[in-house]
Amino acid sequence: MKNFNQKVAAITGAGSGIGRQLAIQLAQQGAHLALSDMNEQGLIETLNLLKDYPVKVSITKLDVANREAVYAWAESCFNEFGQINLIFNNAGVALASTVEGMSYDELEWIFNINFWGVVYGTKAFLPYLKQSGEGHIINTSSLFGLTAQPSQSAYNATKFAVRGFTESLRQELEIENAGVSATSVHPGGIRTNIANSARMSDSIRALGMNPEKASRSFNKVLKTPPEVAAKVILDAVKQDKARVLIGNDAKILDLIQRVTPSHYAKTVDFLTKKLTKKK
Repeated sequence: MKNFNQKVAAITGAGSGIGRQLAIQLAQQGAHLALSDMNEQGLIETLNLLKDYPVKVSITKLDVANREAVYAWAESCFNEFGQINLIFNNAGVALASTVEGMSYDELEWIFNINFWGVVYGTKAFLPYLKQSGEGHIINTSSLFGLTAQPSQSAYNATKFAVRGFTESLRQELEIENAGVSATSVHPGGIRTNIANSARMSDSIRALGMNPEKASRSFNKVLKTPPEVAAKVILDAVKQDKARVLIGNDAKILDLIQRVTPSHYAKTVDFLTKKLTKKK
């Protein structure tokens, strides 16, 4: 897919952050948009930012953890636009907790959104993408889908799962010569609201972290603007890349993990302690 003009793109998590910037940049390149998010007000704000572009836009309040709702959204998108070329499974949440301190309810909550939401979005839209003759699935994993982090076992598990799911999917699509491709996206620290909206368990005190201050600490490493992340993602789609890393932090930690796969955790532990040390 060398350009997005007159293509139809569906985006989850479009009410803010990377999802919003994807919508803006796709509209600038002539793509029609089906946008969804749990945050209705955020969707309306995104819609208002798109009003000057000559493209068709729909917005839908959507819980990606609800399989029936995702399938219904995919069907309504096809009925409204007549085709779908791209699905950006971008919606996600975060949880900071030790393994011991994490409840099963919390684990199910994050998996339902971060992993199952991606699975539902992929499977619901895939038949329409194949029908278009030129389709692409873009699934947001994370730097934490490449390297493990203390306090992030659940988030790591969901993002490692998204990466494996997407890479296997891409292989299948290539073997089928399906006219559809897939890209796994691995952002590092992107300047979005995910840290502020993350669930923080009191159990992370055992790791020397303060739940009340943790989001503020992690915000310090969110350096890459979401508009930069969106541009990198869209360029990767045009180049049909299997995997895209966003931000120097993602590239550096990925390199460390590749060079010393059995020892990179020591580097991560050092950086975590430096980031969360008490002032």
